[in-house]
Amino acid sequence: MRNIKGFMAIVAMGLLALLPLKWAQAFGSYLGQRIIKQGEKNKLYHITQRNIEHCYPSLSADEQQSLIEESLRQTGYSVSEMGMSWLWPVNRTLKKIVKVDNEVIIKQGISEGKGVILIAPHLGNWEVLNLYLSNQYKFTAMYKPPKQKQLDNLIKRMRARLGTEMAPANVQGVRKVMKALKRGEMVGILPDQEPEIEGGIFADFFNIPALTMKLLPQLASQTGAKVVCGYAERLPNAQGFHIHFVEAEKEINSKDINVATQAMNRSVEECVNALPEQYQWEYKRFNTRPEGAKKIY
Repeated sequence: MRNIKGFMAIVAMGLLALLPLKWAQAFGSYLGQRIIKQGEKNKLYHITQRNIEHCYPSLSADEQQSLIEESLRQTGYSVSEMGMSWLWPVNRTLKKIVKVDNEVIIKQGISEGKGVILIAPHLGNWEVLNLYLSNQYKFTAMYKPPKQKQLDNLIKRMRARLGTEMAPANVQGVRKVMKALKRGEMVGILPDQEPEIEGGIFADFFNIPALTMKLLPQLASQTGAKVVCGYAERLPNAQGFHIHFVEAEKEINSKDINVATQAMNRSVEECVNALPEQYQWEYKRFNTRPEGAKKIY
């Protein structure tokens, strides 16, 4: 069954890759509207609603509803852009990047010789960000391999088109990332997914305790690498993408793991607050709760 699902996903991406970005995004908008019409009967709608209610309690009911609906349309875009991100010729995809802000902080980090850790939240189009960084720098990306073997093979092959080293989220992958940092290179880690219990610690995210990875701040503490947040903003009307780089809070390099993970989550929050409608709110970020805490989903 997994093989069939993987094959069908690849076929769908191949069909989406035949479309220009404007048409692909129009299809993505249609997917988002379908979810919106289903309302709370749809799991993605329900999760998005709960996350936004908890993370933006100061918004009025109408403002929350508007953010929920726009977020789901953006979720549709993320799905429909997979063909472009993974299967288009690299140069064709890179031409869709129309602006890059604050890249100087990455160049400074590389010049200091301790490496750069790129925090890449699930915000905007992170595959476009990966392609840009792979085209500019020696880059190692940590990732969680999917269960479908065909998809895993495709991800490794397509993300590595420009020389990106892929590091699975396991002991071997951590060693690979450490070696890259010791060489003064850049590594990319997605910081906003729940780790295994033994690899995480509860730290506030939008004032809610969230099981948060310890790996990234531990790497920052051990290596002294500069930590930078990056995301590729999706511009309206298929105009392309605007890449932003923002330096993470200094305390992310702290040897106190509690202080460091809080700093990491605040750094991610800063990026999300700049572009809340393009964040992956359909993910159960608060699925694991502290003992005695009420479930959110």
